[in-house]
Amino acid sequence: MLELLLEKYNRWNCERGLPDFTFDLQLFAAPEDEGRTEEPTEKKLREAREKGQAAKTQELSQAIVVIFGFFVIFMFSSWIYDSIISILKHYLTSFSGVSITERTVLRELYSLIFVTGKILLPVFIAASIAAIIANIAQVGFQFSTHPLKFDLSKIKFDPATVMKKVFFSKQVAMNLFKSVFKVTAIGIISYLIIKSDFDRILALPDISVPAALKIILISAFKIIIWASLLLLLLSIPDYIFQKKEFIDSLKMTKEELKQELKETMGDPYLRARLKEMQREIVMKNMIKEVPKADVVVTNPTHYAVALKYDRDTMEAPTVIAKGADSMALRIRRIAGENDIAIIENRPLAREMYERLEIGDIIPEDLFYAVSLVYAELFKQKKFKEAI
Repeated sequence: MLELLLEKYNRWNCERGLPDFTFDLQLFAAPEDEGRTEEPTEKKLREAREKGQAAKTQELSQAIVVIFGFFVIFMFSSWIYDSIISILKHYLTSFSGVSITERTVLRELYSLIFVTGKILLPVFIAASIAAIIANIAQVGFQFSTHPLKFDLSKIKFDPATVMKKVFFSKQVAMNLFKSVFKVTAIGIISYLIIKSDFDRILALPDISVPAALKIILISAFKIIIWASLLLLLLSIPDYIFQKKEFIDSLKMTKEELKQELKETMGDPYLRARLKEMQREIVMKNMIKEVPKADVVVTNPTHYAVALKYDRDTMEAPTVIAKGADSMALRIRRIAGENDIAIIENRPLAREMYERLEIGDIIPEDLFYAVSLVYAELFKQKKFKEAI
């Protein structure tokens, strides 16, 4: 349709002596991943996981980190308050008598860094533990340095792709929705909590500093907790979305799927050839055993099963060869050449061929039928073992 409009427009320009208008239709071409319709295989998912790629939501990590960190601040609030007050007293009183030299400045700087680090250490430890717990809860324990590797081949400047990712991708729309939701939700929560504590907040100038800090800390704690709970609530649909986007990003084309199956399971032609060779080996070994048989039970032409019994090594008669159609004829021919008895028993031959494999002994429910075959051998004086 677009090509037809451009053609009409250029014809109109030609009639009026105007230059033709050209436009690169590749800008509207289908994206590269449009042909990726096949679900990712376990191998592809495993390789992505080894590279540090996994579906996860940042909202869950943020909420748990904030809850853990602020909970530690709330629990250690008295100790943190005392530490800050002692620092203020030092610099507002006794520090005035300290002579300012390079040595004293460095000493005070190191002391301040140490005290600040001591105050922040519990919060840092709590936030680190929370981040580890949140990530393990989503993707399990997986350590990978692959995301830290710098790959120049991934740096491609494609304006159309960049514009699409920046303005028209699902990820951008989801991030915009989350940002608006978080700002709106935190704003509403803050308004409601401050409104409920407004009378106590107005009374802050008339009370002591520790009491005022306690009121502010409790109000802030309530805001943080309710905001974190909303983040946890938001993390549920976000995780479902991230999971779907992650799976879509790993989808494969039919050619990629065939290539992976070929690499994983080997070339289908080679597999078929290997199975054929294995079958030929089994057939050759089986044919070599036919002259050792006591009897061949036939259908008479469709199936042939060769039986052997040695009371010193076998619990019961054992199948040493079997075949259908052309293989059955070959077993019969070899049996005839080696003077092996051939007894026709259609139901028994078919039953043994379908139920038993080479090397299997006769099951109990077929003992009677097989005993009749061996009884026939005794009559023909072709069975030399004394049972």
